[in-house]
Amino acid sequence: MIAFADLLERLVFTPGRLAKIALLRRYFATQPDPDRGFGLAALTGELAFQAAKPAMVRALVEERTDPVLFAMSRDYVGDLAETVALIWPAAPSNAGPPRMTEVVQTLLSTPKSELPAVLAGWLDASDASVRYALLKLITGELRVGASARLAKVALAEVAEGRIAADEIEEVWHSLVPPYAPLFAWIGGGGPRPDPAGAPVFRSPMLAHPLEATDIAALLPSAYRAEWKWDGIRVQLVATPHGRRIFSRGADDISQAFPEIVEAMEFHAVLDGELLVIRDGEVQPFADLQQRLNRKAPGAKAQRDYPVAVRLYDLLFDGAEDLRPLPFDQRRVRLEAWHARHSPPRMDLSELIPFATVDELSVIRDGARAASIEGLMLKRGDSAYVPGRPKGQWWKWKRDPLTIDAVVMYAQRGHGKRSSYYSDYTFGLWREDGELVPVGKAYSGFTDAELVTLDRWIRNHTIHRFGPVREVERGLVLEIAFDAAQRSNRHKSGVALRFPRVTRVRMDKPAEEADRLDTLMRLIAGATQA
Repeated sequence: MIAFADLLERLVFTPGRLAKIALLRRYFATQPDPDRGFGLAALTGELAFQAAKPAMVRALVEERTDPVLFAMSRDYVGDLAETVALIWPAAPSNAGPPRMTEVVQTLLSTPKSELPAVLAGWLDASDASVRYALLKLITGELRVGASARLAKVALAEVAEGRIAADEIEEVWHSLVPPYAPLFAWIGGGGPRPDPAGAPVFRSPMLAHPLEATDIAALLPSAYRAEWKWDGIRVQLVATPHGRRIFSRGADDISQAFPEIVEAMEFHAVLDGELLVIRDGEVQPFADLQQRLNRKAPGAKAQRDYPVAVRLYDLLFDGAEDLRPLPFDQRRVRLEAWHARHSPPRMDLSELIPFATVDELSVIRDGARAASIEGLMLKRGDSAYVPGRPKGQWWKWKRDPLTIDAVVMYAQRGHGKRSSYYSDYTFGLWREDGELVPVGKAYSGFTDAELVTLDRWIRNHTIHRFGPVREVERGLVLEIAFDAAQRSNRHKSGVALRFPRVTRVRMDKPAEEADRLDTLMRLIAGATQA
């Protein structure tokens, strides 16, 4: 656990992507099996300990320390694992800290009633950094700024160029911890793991944002246009050995959408957008969010929020890999495949005819519906290449909308932000003078601005509700968002899509912030468009 604890601590305080990859690479290259395999599983979210819960950790530390002191300490620190690691009283122990493999195997095999004593022994035998890593591992809340994709890039670097990260991606979902065949392949001592027809994820092709300089050089005849829908990008994989739905980030979300899995009575790999479609109309993202929040939706949720997939591309037709073909040819194959199979809950993305960029701009600006984010432009001769090949695919989103809103509540962030109040609930004024919340933002500001905001929150707190602080109505933020839709779940009657801070308005009095009816007019205009 010492090496894993050192890795976590360094990842938390290392901001750069390349530096994080270097740390991961060193860990995977120097640690023995199966420790490094279990470390990889923890970093990629593939470890889950059902019997070990945060409540058990809280009960354990309250037995060893004053509960009031612990509560005050946690309120100050903001993170359970960090608080317990620091406040845990030292106890004499001849034992050393446990190894990674010992921790995992013990947590998976020990009865729940015996776990508190085991965990206490480990904490007694460890210093604060190892205690922190242990508790993060047990609670499943690493949040160290290292994604599963970053770990796979680091693994590819261990292979010194012989294996690409996308190749690791394509065998990943056929493997289980501690990944002995994967490390043997990466080290050059074993063959490439064979998925054997398992439904595995393929790295998606992504688009670059279309900037003004790119528009000037764009050759309209070379590109095909589609709507960019406000859903989530998914990959449908159906083979003789199983069916899975993957998010763009390679998360298996099949259990959340059983009706789509049931409809996948084919052998193919498809790229598309998951949407809530009711009576033929795409619904706002807020409706899809109701399904994303449920890992196992019941019949009512499936009925109230009916999902479907709008298909963009055909990557595999049976065992045939179509990715090397140009987009135009893949589109012809997709249309033929769809006509042949007619799968329920799936339709084809519309191709939008256009002759000039100016014409396309008018089309984009005219589609202000909340369910459309903008346009996708794809070269007709583009192969399906993982990553973001320059000039092949573009995303041309509508200009974001903005409002000036008043901060109402603040909450601490996670990871390296756990000591700062970085998550802000903001609101707009109603005609009766009441301030009502319309959204929450936790991005868009610099580190220097975060320090200023955190200081303001601490100095202007008027009430506390657990980890949340209510503040004086005196801080205005300029908020950008992609869309707004009516929502019966919110007191304001509205929900924002992708809100983020674009400017801290210390210069603007709170009473001059925007009114709710201003936002409602924006929604009405989008609906009419």
